[in-house]
Amino acid sequence: MAFHSISGRSVAYRLLGSVVNPLIVLAHPLGMTQAVWDDVIPALLPRYRVLTWDLPGHGASQAVGGERITPADLAAEVLALVERAGAERFHFAGTSIGGVVGQQLIAAHSERLLSATLTNTGAVIGTPDLWNTRAGRVRQEGLAAMAEEIVPRWFAPKAFEASPALKAGWCVQMGRGDDESYAQLCEMLGRDTFTGKLSGKSVPHKVRVQLFGGSEDMATPPATLESLAAEIDDAPLEIFDGIGHVPAVEAPALFAQSSSPCWQRTWAMWLTTAWHMPLVLRPASRYWARITWRARPPTPTVWMHPSSR
Repeated sequence: MAFHSISGRSVAYRLLGSVVNPLIVLAHPLGMTQAVWDDVIPALLPRYRVLTWDLPGHGASQAVGGERITPADLAAEVLALVERAGAERFHFAGTSIGGVVGQQLIAAHSERLLSATLTNTGAVIGTPDLWNTRAGRVRQEGLAAMAEEIVPRWFAPKAFEASPALKAGWCVQMGRGDDESYAQLCEMLGRDTFTGKLSGKSVPHKVRVQLFGGSEDMATPPATLESLAAEIDDAPLEIFDGIGHVPAVEAPALFAQSSSPCWQRTWAMWLTTAWHMPLVLRPASRYWARITWRARPPTPTVWMHPSSR
């Protein structure tokens, strides 16, 4: 882990992989840390240089001083870290609030993006009342007290069955976060939306976008992703069956049964040079699921792991 001063605040980041590979930036969800990507990074490193970082007051990044946070502030952190990595253009992948950062990059810095993969996010997430209420509670009660209530919403029930320690681990991690930074980010989500800002008419440079969601996601259900897809000129959308709000944590467990490159095909391969090609992937080995990729799917495709059939 390394640190970089951005706007007078220390930001924790990791830069991994060969400098000859294209850069991909990964943005984590609210209340979590860049550790979310630990099981994804090995699949990306053969073809990407990987940059992850902690949001304000999360992980090892310094907390905010009470000032209002905007999506533009978070996008500026990304661009500062990309500059530090020596890259001009980059791929981006973000989950939840990380996907909101991606939307800001699409809206304001599309010329810098090679592609954007947005998961479990929306042009509008929740309501202002929901986020303002949570911000107020966090300031009064603290993240450590609220973690037991919030963390279970991140994962599908079967994720806790597969790993009983998962909930406790992320509760501990969330409790270490800065209350004010989290509250400011909540208020940002309630205040700033991207309705009408992401279509080809609004974005000067065309960005290749792929959307992912989870069928068990309570925070950003499939309908939220469908609305976002419509905002981005019917961007391709995949819904993973039986997965909650954080596929980067839940999905690796599904793929651990096989050494097939299925994981790369269902996540990392969306970021390869074959974006423009309509195709049907039939994963080999023990995987009989079919992944359908169309430029403008009429309905979201649902990916089902063989064990759930």
